[in-house]
Amino acid sequence: MPRVDLLLELLNCSVETNWCDTVFSLARSHGFDQAFMAVVPNKKTPLENAFLRSNYSSRWRNTYESEKLYYVDPTVEHCLGSTIPLIWAPEIFRAPKQKQLYEEACGYGIRSGITFPIHGANGEFGGISFVSDDLSDIKFQRQLYRLMPELALIRDYAFESSLRFANPSNGQEKEIRLTKREMECLKWSMAGKSSWEISKILSCSESAVNFHMNNLRRKFSVSTRQQAVIKAMRLGLITLG
Repeated sequence: MPRVDLLLELLNCSVETNWCDTVFSLARSHGFDQAFMAVVPNKKTPLENAFLRSNYSSRWRNTYESEKLYYVDPTVEHCLGSTIPLIWAPEIFRAPKQKQLYEEACGYGIRSGITFPIHGANGEFGGISFVSDDLSDIKFQRQLYRLMPELALIRDYAFESSLRFANPSNGQEKEIRLTKREMECLKWSMAGKSSWEISKILSCSESAVNFHMNNLRRKFSVSTRQQAVIKAMRLGLITLG
């Protein structure tokens, strides 16, 4: 599992540089020396206006952004039309410009990795990549499959916590009021319990639990219960322990 202290630190970061350092630390703790994250408010926003942060070489970042290579990058294209992770392999860089991009990137230690699409409940779009200089062989790919759940969790925490920096003009968030039952469902969900397990703990029907979880997703403007838990933690409504 990702280090819980670093995940919580993401939610509590008020300084962007500290937030970036924490994202990169989480990536390194899973064997990835480099990471890249970009988010725009919606798919209609030009990619050059993205909230884009990485610990790539400054020379490569300048090349990538000045030449607008995000319009060439197949990992960006994947994120536009999919919600599942993309494991990098040389063959995904098919077009001549994509092959050139990949060859240049390899020179900066950007050889293999995995990209997780970001599709926010309010239309936000983007992706986060965990990158290595290792060869994308069978051994490396098996390791990625094993790490996918943990990396997806990092993606969720990184995205939720990035919103304060990506959208600094949004102002104060509206107050979210939860019922006693919603709070109970939220806390048990944070503990990893399924709807069926929560129904047994609370002595109610599974459909009642799902009803409360649907209300929680609506109130937090998120699409999954995991995202609801993360947002509730960021707002201080629930805590670990």
